[in-house]
Amino acid sequence: MKALVEHIARSLVDYPEAVQVEEIHEEKAHVLRLSVHPDDIGKVIGKQGRTAKAIRSVVYAACGKQNGRVRLDIVD
Repeated sequence: MKALVEHIARSLVDYPEAVQVEEIHEEKAHVLRLSVHPDDIGKVIGKQGRTAKAIRSVVYAACGKQNGRVRLDIVD
């Protein structure tokens, strides 16, 4: 999951070297924290959050039911 999120984010931003994904295992879910350069945060979120929603949809679909719950947080 981590590699998938990194690949998608790096293809969207102007500063791909600043993309970082941190994977945290919580009690009931895996949390992926995506951080990008401050100038690229709008590109990752998109208008009305549409790009972020699309990224989350791809991650949820790739996860399937065998990996449990996954949550994607976008932080700056």
